[in-house]
Amino acid sequence: MSIVVTTPTGHVGSRVVRVLLQAGARPRVLVRDPARLDAPTRERVEALQGDLTDPDYVRTSVKGARTVFWVDPTPHVVENPVETSLRTAAPLIDAARAGDVERVVLLSSAGAELREGAGHIDALGRIEEALDTTGADVLHLRNGYFFTNLLPDLGMLDGGVLTTSADPDQPVPWVDPRDIGEVVAARLLNEHWSGRIVQGVHGPEDLSFRRVTEILSDVLDRPVELNAVSDDEARAGMLAAGLPPTAVDGIVGMSTGTRGLRPDPPRDLITTTPTPLAAWARTQLTA
Repeated sequence: MSIVVTTPTGHVGSRVVRVLLQAGARPRVLVRDPARLDAPTRERVEALQGDLTDPDYVRTSVKGARTVFWVDPTPHVVENPVETSLRTAAPLIDAARAGDVERVVLLSSAGAELREGAGHIDALGRIEEALDTTGADVLHLRNGYFFTNLLPDLGMLDGGVLTTSADPDQPVPWVDPRDIGEVVAARLLNEHWSGRIVQGVHGPEDLSFRRVTEILSDVLDRPVELNAVSDDEARAGMLAAGLPPTAVDGIVGMSTGTRGLRPDPPRDLITTTPTPLAAWARTQLTA
């Protein structure tokens, strides 16, 4: 069984690699800087150094793989993020179509099912569609909102504020990336699935941003107030910070395009993962 893992030092990928190693597998990891892997991990994986935006590197590195775990590495802040994501995924799609890759597990997102109108998430929808035409077995993991999306806001949280342009009262799935990593690893190791599968990864419960501030206030033992801003205010702030207009469209579109969205697939036994936000916050935000 040959397994390829992209972004092996990320919030999800690092957990995938750890679980695969614990299961006795020796994954091939595609990594820009192998020094970012800890020494024990480097000794136990096949690390191929390169850049996922290099099509020759991607095509060569995935050739002959039984299963590839693909994470789009495109930052939201780049110019033309949708086009960049699609260009980056193209060598993997070509490899799957040519039969050089048998199975692909895609880290997708809630909203990808819309196919358009959800900002940068549109790229994941189009990657799903492209992979579906390759003839390879494909699994699309449509994830909820990552707990780790709170980490860039640590400065504001220290000041007692959580800012969002999302609907503050709309409950949506929130999920620990480590739990996603465990679902991914289980699927990579499972030899018994085939065809096209869409699976949600939704965390233990749906949370509104207003409820999130209540949880964080309790965990941090200090008030955290919600600062709900309009789409226009969010857009103006990002443009003032120097982000390209196309990047701003991609970021704002993720919020506007998914308002009122019901998860597809819906929450059930399979999509529900265990770690609550409070437990994650205690370990990540109170050190």
